[in-house]
Amino acid sequence: MTTVLDFTTLTGDYTLDASHTRLGFVARHAMVTKVRGAFNDFEGTIHVDGAEPAKSSAKVVIKAASIDTRNSQRDDHIRGADFLELEQYPEITFASRQVAQTGDTTFDVTGDLTVKGVTRPVTVEFEYEGTATDPFGNVRIGFEGSVTISRKDFGITWNAALETGGVLVSDKVVLEFEVSAIKAG
Repeated sequence: MTTVLDFTTLTGDYTLDASHTRLGFVARHAMVTKVRGAFNDFEGTIHVDGAEPAKSSAKVVIKAASIDTRNSQRDDHIRGADFLELEQYPEITFASRQVAQTGDTTFDVTGDLTVKGVTRPVTVEFEYEGTATDPFGNVRIGFEGSVTISRKDFGITWNAALETGGVLVSDKVVLEFEVSAIKAG
């Protein structure tokens, strides 16, 4: 038996809990391994309409300087002109335009992702992970999702050829979202 979830109880406005949310990415490095990173400074809001998910929305603003790949030299390089150019483009933003329920607990969130001044539509596939009341009385919802983008689509084209063939940094980057959001009052 499959239980159909009643999302109407989730209706309301939520704020991303930055200490329990991860906005990360994965890119291939030197064609043989992956480099993982995250942004540590961001804020975001979600409006959930449980009766009509299409009326739901989300907005996230990320401080590009907060990039963390666990290597300060690499982080400095990514912050610079070869990649994010954060002096000119200090924020990365996402604003949803459409939400569609695609399964019992899955949702496609389509919106505008702006990186380095370039805005492109992306669709992030999310899985609803559940709802809980934390020890402080906060109602929390959780979602996990990801989407693969081409960094070239956002004007990030720097690379270095490898002697063995291939390039140092993949064009494809997987954006990963592990979201915990707290319901407003």
